[in-house]
Amino acid sequence: MVELLYDVNLQLLDESHLVGHWRVASRVLSQADPGSLLARTTDMQLARPNRLTLFAAVPDEQQPGIWQVLRDELLNRPYLALGLAGTEPTRALVTRLRRAPDGSARQLTLYFLSGMEVVLDATTADTANHASEAP
Repeated sequence: MVELLYDVNLQLLDESHLVGHWRVASRVLSQADPGSLLARTTDMQLARPNRLTLFAAVPDEQQPGIWQVLRDELLNRPYLALGLAGTEPTRALVTRLRRAPDGSARQLTLYFLSGMEVVLDATTADTANHASEAP
């Protein structure tokens, strides 16, 4: 059965909407480097206070970092800013956030400056199961 998801008003989006464990549902690389960590990421843990862990397809490959929600001054669009050790900071435009009425499922669409688009899915079960994995 397909879960019914509703769009969240991105003008109201804050960091609390993004906290949790997200799985990569789909990805379009465009001009992005397919060997980069972001292109190989299978899961992303966004925890408080602004702690990030990326999980890649290679077993036990994890990369800690930091994250925050930024907004552009002109249109007030939300961006997810990511900082990973040893790499340039990057940001992704939040183009869509959808959630179930009871909050049990969410879907997040990010468009990175490299041209890569990533769709992430989260459920309350995923978040609860991975809460102990955050650094």
